[in-house]
Amino acid sequence: MSKKYFKIFSAVLSSAMVVSPLLALAATSALDKLQDIGSTKGPYQQQGSVGIGTVTGTAVSAALALVGVIFLILMIYAGYNWMTARGEEEKVEKAKDTITRAFIGLIIVVGAYAIWKFVFASLF
Repeated sequence: MSKKYFKIFSAVLSSAMVVSPLLALAATSALDKLQDIGSTKGPYQQQGSVGIGTVTGTAVSAALALVGVIFLILMIYAGYNWMTARGEEEKVEKAKDTITRAFIGLIIVVGAYAIWKFVFASLF
């Protein structure tokens, strides 16, 4: 029984060690960008005003960071389910479906970002 708890504890601890630096980097990057918003001044901006490009870029960056964290959590969840399936085909298939859907979602989000970036660069 103690080996089971040790395996669960080590899996949780190792996933926390992987996720926590990524969350810290995402939070630091988002905070740096938010602090830079008030200090940027373009040729068409008045004193203290913020351009739509800066606000939109910051919002998109924050959303992409959140999507990356959600993708990582889904991958860890699916991997854990696969490891603990113990040969049960139903659980293995569920874990494979979770991984497949997470990758499809990530591809859709990255594709949407690429299209948005292209259109936004063409307009402004």
